[in-house]
Amino acid sequence: MQLTRSGTPAILWDWDREHIESIGEHRCNRQFLPDHPLPDTLAVEPDLESAVRGADEILIVVPSHAFAGILEQISPWLKPGQGISWACKGLEPGTGKFLHEPAQALFGNERPLAVVTGPSFAKEVAANLPTAVTVAGTHPEYCERIARALHGGNFRAYTSDDIIGAELGGSVKNVLAIATGICDGMSLGDNARAALVTRGLAEMMRLGRVLGAREQTLTGLTGMGDLVLTCTGDLSRNRRLGLALGAGKSVEQALEEIGQVVEGIKTAEEVWRLSRRHGVEMPIAEQVYGILYEGRNPKECVRDLLSREQKHESV
Repeated sequence: MQLTRSGTPAILWDWDREHIESIGEHRCNRQFLPDHPLPDTLAVEPDLESAVRGADEILIVVPSHAFAGILEQISPWLKPGQGISWACKGLEPGTGKFLHEPAQALFGNERPLAVVTGPSFAKEVAANLPTAVTVAGTHPEYCERIARALHGGNFRAYTSDDIIGAELGGSVKNVLAIATGICDGMSLGDNARAALVTRGLAEMMRLGRVLGAREQTLTGLTGMGDLVLTCTGDLSRNRRLGLALGAGKSVEQALEEIGQVVEGIKTAEEVWRLSRRHGVEMPIAEQVYGILYEGRNPKECVRDLLSREQKHESV
């Protein structure tokens, strides 16, 4: 919708054929965005090969666990040198790799790569409310091209060459949003939420330093910006999962209520592995992992966090 608003013709495909055919018939995503009709210039294509072959640029927006599979599926239909961009926020399950890594493993340096990320709830973008994102990638000219295609009206698109920082911020913030939701679900107060967001950012930056991310990236839109949005906005699926867990519901009950993929669940496991692998202290992320994968009680996890030894804030 934003691409067409800014003057870029777009073709929409979805893996669920029944869903995409419904969108095409009704010119509206009745399931998730029922109040926002599609622009007339947005084409709907149920066939993936036709959609890819008919496009000059590719923007992939799928759950992160499906990203590598989609890349392999579309690779025979790509044009020589055609770039790949994505708006997925997560890590590759089982490896903890950033999404640009399987893309580079598949394509080498043959194709420019870019991630579109930042504080951007889909419902608000559909409503044409003010939004700002960052396009970070391997080739500055390609990032500029994707940013220009998106930029316009109430939507601002910045560029960056720190793809590691951009992908790290977009991934770790989902885990921290679960923690903040748990905090609010337990009615621990605004002070506790502010502390979690701030100390969560410190964890993100500690991991970022080890992995080669820039601090300016993690204090910008793709780090702090997305973290604040996801931890405080009730449109966030990760926050809503945390709210349900904090209120005493199980992960299964919470997911049934939400009815969509919650990226932070798989990401929590990969972030936990990354922190262990690189020897980075991430106590909040570790407690989220414990709740999701070890059945720990949220009250015990809060008690553990509060009982940690006193230290200097910069540590």
